[in-house]
Amino acid sequence: MAEGSNADWMGSLAPALSTFPLAHLAIPGSHDSFSYWVDEKSPVGPDQATAIKRLAKISLVKKLMKKWSVTQNLTFKEQLEGGIRYFDLRVSSKPGEGGQEIYFIHGLFGIKVWDGLMEINTFLSQHPKEAIFLDFNHFYAMEDQHHIYLINRIREAFGSKLCTMEHVENVTLQYLWEKSQQVLIFYHYPLYQEYPFLWPGNKMPAPWANTTNVHKLLQFLETTLGERAQHGTFHVSQAILTPRVKTIARHLIRGLKNTLVHRNLPVILNWVKTQKPGIMGVNIITSDFVELVDFAATVIALNDLLLEGHRAVTKS
Repeated sequence: MAEGSNADWMGSLAPALSTFPLAHLAIPGSHDSFSYWVDEKSPVGPDQATAIKRLAKISLVKKLMKKWSVTQNLTFKEQLEGGIRYFDLRVSSKPGEGGQEIYFIHGLFGIKVWDGLMEINTFLSQHPKEAIFLDFNHFYAMEDQHHIYLINRIREAFGSKLCTMEHVENVTLQYLWEKSQQVLIFYHYPLYQEYPFLWPGNKMPAPWANTTNVHKLLQFLETTLGERAQHGTFHVSQAILTPRVKTIARHLIRGLKNTLVHRNLPVILNWVKTQKPGIMGVNIITSDFVELVDFAATVIALNDLLLEGHRAVTKS
C-alpha cells in the first residue's frame, strides 16, 4: 500500500456516500490496535493466565510472549495513514505503580494511553474529514478512579472532536463534518452513562469466533452478519484467528505472524472481497497485521457497491 494513500479516504468518498449512516459503510479496523510496541521489561499484564505469569519469570519466555503479543506492526499514525478507522483497545493500570496512569495492553504492557491519544489527535487535526471509532472493550486492574482518570484524559485529548451519543442512523460523515466532530468512543463499563461523549459498548457488538480454523471463522462471520440488528448498532466482523495455548506452545519460536496469519490472510481477504456493506451487510472489518496485504484498501473499495445501488434507486 502506498504510504498515506488511504489517509483521506473518508473525505474522498463520492459525495452521495457522505449521507449514508456510518453503520452502513465498510470501514477497516485493526485488532489489539496498540500492541505494536510492547515492553519486554515490564511485568506481565493482568490479562494473562496464572500459568503464563509463572512462566514469564524466565526472560526467554518474555521474549517469546512478545512474538505472540504483537499483532500490529504499524504505529497508530501509520495505521491511520493506511486507512484504519476502528481501533480495538485493551487498557490497564500497572498494579503496584503509584498514580493512576493507564497503559494499552496485550500480554505485556505497551505505551501510555495518553501518548496514543495524542498521536491520533494530531492525525485528526491534519485530516479534518476523517472520523474514527475507539472501542475501549477490555479493562484490567482498574477501579472507578482509574476509569474517571482515563475518561478525563480522553476528553482532554479530543475536546470538541468527540461525537456525543446519538441515534446510530443519524451519524453520517455529513453530520460529523457539520459539527466538526471526528471521534466516537465506545466504553464497555457502566460509567459511560455519566458522560454524553461515551457510547455504550452494546452499540458496537463484535462477535468473536475464537478459532484457529479459517473455514470455521468465515462460517462464523457469515452467521453473525445474518444475525446483525437492522437498526441501532454498528457491527464489527472480526476476521481474526485466535491462537490456542497449544498453538502458542507448538509455534512459540516462530510467533504469530509466521504461522496463523501468513497462511490464512489470502483466504480472509478473498472473503472480504465478496462482501457488501449496507443494512445487514458488513460494517467494520478488523484483521491482524493490517500491513501484510492491502487489507484497508480492499475494505474501503466495498463502498463503491453502495454507490451502484444508490444510482439504481435514483434512476428508477
